[in-house]
Formats: sequence, structure tokens, C-alpha cells
Amino acid sequence: MKPRKVPMRKDIVTGEMVPKKELVRIVRTPEGDVILDPSNRANGRGAYISLSVEVAETAKKKRIFDKVFETKLEEQFYDDLIAYVDHQAARKELFGDAK
Repeated sequence: MKPRKVPMRKDIVTGEMVPKKELVRIVRTPEGDVILDPSNRANGRGAYISLSVEVAETAKKKRIFDKVFETKLEEQFYDDLIAYVDHQAARKELFGDAK
């Protein structure tokens, strides 16, 4: 049997190609809101970031998503992103790949 192709996406902060399951999607909706998209199904322009607190903190420091989505985001968005990534990384460590 032929092995399945693993979908890869580019981490917007590090520039590395990573399996899609190891990333979280951030979306700018058609209305202009920027939101976390854990389901990977929201409409809009998406960008991906690794499930790593260090990478999320780098994104906050460099204000990566302000540049990518050409908008001014609040500090709270980046704080929520870091908290979400930290939670998902801990969850992955505890439970493995099962969600």
C-alpha cells in the first residue's frame, strides 16, 4: 500500500516547512478580524505558526502578524496566541498525537 502524503505548511516565523498537524492557523477574516483557527476551516487568508512557545514569543516581539495581515493587532492577541500555543504543546506532550 502506498504511504499517505503528509500535508506541509510553512511556519511564518521560522520559514521552515512543517507538517500541518504541528501548526496552528491564524486567519484574517473577510471582515478584517484576525483570529486563531484551531479547526483550520475558517474563511479568510491564513498563516501558520509552530506549536512552540519560543516561536510565538518571537512572533510577538517582531509583531509578525501585523506585517503579514497588514493591520495593527492588540497586544492581547499575541498574549492569547502564546497561551494557546503553550496549552496545545502541553496537551500534545501529555496525550501524544491523539486530540
